[in-house]
Amino acid sequence: MNVKEQLFSLKAYTPGKTIDEVKKAYNLDKIVKLASNENPYGCSPRVLEAITKSPSFAVYPDGAAIQLKDAVAEHLGVKEEQLIFSSGLDELIQIVARAMLSEGSNTVMANETFSQYRHHAIIENAEVREIPLIEGCHDLKGMAEAIDGNTKVVWICNPNNPTGTYIAKDELLSFLQKVPSDVLIVIDEAYYEYVTANDYPQTITLLEQFENILIMRTFSKAYGLAAFRVGYGIGSPELIKLLDVVRLPFNTSALAQTAAIAALDDPEFIEECIIRNTNGLEKYYEFFDQQHIPYYRSQANFVFINVHGTETQEIFQRLLEKGWIVRAFPNGIRITIGKEQDNENLMKELKEIIPIKQ
Repeated sequence: MNVKEQLFSLKAYTPGKTIDEVKKAYNLDKIVKLASNENPYGCSPRVLEAITKSPSFAVYPDGAAIQLKDAVAEHLGVKEEQLIFSSGLDELIQIVARAMLSEGSNTVMANETFSQYRHHAIIENAEVREIPLIEGCHDLKGMAEAIDGNTKVVWICNPNNPTGTYIAKDELLSFLQKVPSDVLIVIDEAYYEYVTANDYPQTITLLEQFENILIMRTFSKAYGLAAFRVGYGIGSPELIKLLDVVRLPFNTSALAQTAAIAALDDPEFIEECIIRNTNGLEKYYEFFDQQHIPYYRSQANFVFINVHGTETQEIFQRLLEKGWIVRAFPNGIRITIGKEQDNENLMKELKEIIPIKQ
């Protein structure tokens, strides 16, 4: 089989361990999953009510997602032709890579960020230029210097996954002014709803000034619709029209579209989730400071413990054996902010596992 040679250097995306998988492996009755940045409070109750009234399953969904597009356009204050919908942001990343990247081109990103940017660039045989983070944050100066005449896409995850750090408005604006207008800048705002920082950039207003921006957002995180797979991009009508050529027909299901519209119609639910998430983060900060555990302050619904090497895998494994599923990275542990009691119980486990560093 003459598949692309570059596929042999990649592995399929591996999600966090499932609850059933850990139960069986360690003979446990209760598992708490804090690995995939899902909303621990689920979704708005209006979603269930809406999907029970969904039309016949024998009929194809609206490929253009007209009703959802109208709802999101009104919510954001943009035009319908500025929106493209996808099966989660994973598909939108694939769409961008397929539309923009090829052999001989390159793409610029942070070296510790969402893995799918790199994954799809390699599939398209593009050169990947990864710039190291500085104290968990994007090095925009280094990223700007990496751009050349063959650069097609720059990826910015804001807040960044897995560190939770963010790029402030002035810093982002300065960077955008340095990037050539023919280079697409993708700003991944999957955790946008959780952000509380006053100087976080409101990027939609920048679309009037920079036509080479694509903003990505999702219903998987704060809206609690991860199982439905609804992501979307916001950009210039010209860009969206071209990306739409690559999008698969009927890529968001009728149920998913219905669920997203209902979720968008319950802002009170989102506001409550944000408050609980912020309170959870603050309690983790207080605990980490007391225990001298290094971490990054987060603008997302997770927090990143900055530990290294064998210590990372040891912490992950010991938590797993006690029924806690978190996400391990080469340089740390990412913990989703859960319900209050789960957060408190995990802190007790961490206190036993991680040695105090003076």
